[in-house]
Amino acid sequence: MITIFIALLVGIISIFFGIYIGNKKFIGSLKLKKEEIEKFLNQSKKDAEELKIKAKEEAKALRKKELVEAREEIHKMKDEAERELKKQKNDFKVLEERLIRREENLDRKEQNIETLKEKLETEKESIKEKLLEAENKLHEIAALTEEEAKQIILNEVTEKYEKTLAQKYKEMKEEYEDDAKKYAKWVITTSIQRYASDVTSEITTSTVTLPTDDMKGRIIGREGRNIRTFEKLTGTDLIIDDTPEIVVLSCFNPLRREIAKRTLEALVADGRIHPARIEEIYDKSKKEVEEFIKEAGKEAIMRVGIKSPHPELIKLLGRLKFRTSYGQDVLEHSIEVAQFAGLMANELGLNVELAKRAALFHDLGKAIDHEVEGSHAIVGGQIAKRYNEKPAVVNGIQYHHNEVDPMTPEAILVGAADALSAARPGARREALENYVRRIEQLEEIAKSFRYVDKAYAIQAGREVRIIIQPDKIDDALAEKLSHDVSHQIEEKMQYPGVIKVTVIREKRSVSYAS
Repeated sequence: MITIFIALLVGIISIFFGIYIGNKKFIGSLKLKKEEIEKFLNQSKKDAEELKIKAKEEAKALRKKELVEAREEIHKMKDEAERELKKQKNDFKVLEERLIRREENLDRKEQNIETLKEKLETEKESIKEKLLEAENKLHEIAALTEEEAKQIILNEVTEKYEKTLAQKYKEMKEEYEDDAKKYAKWVITTSIQRYASDVTSEITTSTVTLPTDDMKGRIIGREGRNIRTFEKLTGTDLIIDDTPEIVVLSCFNPLRREIAKRTLEALVADGRIHPARIEEIYDKSKKEVEEFIKEAGKEAIMRVGIKSPHPELIKLLGRLKFRTSYGQDVLEHSIEVAQFAGLMANELGLNVELAKRAALFHDLGKAIDHEVEGSHAIVGGQIAKRYNEKPAVVNGIQYHHNEVDPMTPEAILVGAADALSAARPGARREALENYVRRIEQLEEIAKSFRYVDKAYAIQAGREVRIIIQPDKIDDALAEKLSHDVSHQIEEKMQYPGVIKVTVIREKRSVSYAS
């Protein structure tokens, strides 16, 4: 046991000794390592310092090199900029010299133009003097004035180019008439279709029906005093003949005839016929007719549909109820004209109220034209102006017979509607004397033109046919002749409706076989 213990002790001592020996060697090696490391660190610091110094030197060298290169680059750019600037200066100098030369050329040209202008003025004056001298010499040689020579030249030119002008006129007329006719027909046809009125024709006599023929004796009265009083008061002729149960009132004034008719009808109904009763009934009938006139005027205003005018205009309008023109009731005619004018104004986009108003009053002057001097158109316009109608309405009234210039398109419509109403079939009738005079005048106008062989007015004067010399006038001149004749008819004649002018150019070649 002691041996084992000693052995263990020796072993432990050996281990500790070995450990001691080992630690001592390990510590010695650590010191060596430490020394080597310190030596390596010192060497590394030394190398790093050397590298740092070397890097600084190299950086210094590189910066110096870059500075040199930058200076060289700047110097190079400076040289290029100087060369460019020098080049531009040279270009500007060349341009300036060129502008100076151009300015000098312009100055020289301006001087030349002024010189040329003065020369032209001198030559112009010289030419004028020569023309005047030549003109005077021509006058001396031809023994003609300037106007005479001009007229001769115009005649020659007209004679030379008349056919060409006539042909051109024909072409232009056909071109414009095609469109105008289509539209005018459409407007007029539409207006007529939209308005239709009765044809009213007044005559110069009125009849009064009696209950028995015995009443005729009472109307005549003792020694004719009743009939004399009646005719004196009413201004009419009372015709009592053998016609059973009828007496006739004759008077050209429809107003007086209407008062007389009402008076006689009232006397017959009352049965008491004597001078005092006739006067009493006459006054009553006169007031009734005056009231009837007012109502007729108001009714016309309502039928046309315009704003109410001055009361005096309504009275004058109503008096047209007892006025006729070519057998046509003037009030009905005025209403018809107003409706036509209104319809056409509506189709054309014009002032309908203005057209209707001027058209309704267009014959207002006929209500008093037997009391004052002047045409009914001018008188009517003056009346309308007196009662505060607008200037456009006054102008429309006065224009409808072309006695003044139209101020508005509505005034032209009034004239057209008046002609349309007058020309409507059955609207008017004329006296035989006027008819014959119009026929003769138509033929005279047609025969007054050159190369007209014969002229005939036909269809109650609504057409004139002209036969021309075919070897003197061609088709184009025939067209122009029809226009010239129609234009002269419009200037010289007054007529209702439209007159058709027909020019006939007929060439006949005849030969005989034997």
